[in-house]
Amino acid sequence: MYVPDRIERVLYTKEELDTRIKTLGEELTREYDGKNPLFICVLKGAAVFFCDLIRHIECKLEIDFIRASSYSGTLSGELSVSKSDFPDITDRDVVIVEDIVDTAKTLSVLKKLFLEENPKSLKIAALLDKPSRRVVKDFKADYTGFEIKDYFVVGYGLDCSQEYRNLPYIGILKTD
Repeated sequence: MYVPDRIERVLYTKEELDTRIKTLGEELTREYDGKNPLFICVLKGAAVFFCDLIRHIECKLEIDFIRASSYSGTLSGELSVSKSDFPDITDRDVVIVEDIVDTAKTLSVLKKLFLEENPKSLKIAALLDKPSRRVVKDFKADYTGFEIKDYFVVGYGLDCSQEYRNLPYIGILKTD
């Protein structure tokens, strides 16, 4: 297994990710069976998780993508999102799929913007949750893969300056 020098250690293996994502898919299948939910992937970080997750959802669904970003390197910055990129979600069951809930700034803004579009329901599915860094208090994803400590993690779609997205596991980036 390829482990770059800047990876301190593997936090979640491919097998652990596969198992947990399958379970999340089963939970979402139960919730949305008989409906036609719209799953929206927040690009770029959630793309790998999103693709694996929807393959485990065994009911009718539609997909779309939105680009939102608040990181530059390892530092969280201002949110960049264009409302003109939003799909029509009026009276739809919508699930926003994100890679990580960190400060929750990005997701809280996205949630507010999406709620203005009058969906029937709006839920958030996140692969990782890092509550120790939460700036938006009491923000919680409806579906979470793993809760993690305050590590800077990469792999499985998560990056540092666009690197490491291709790793099949989630690793902790060395901070030295």
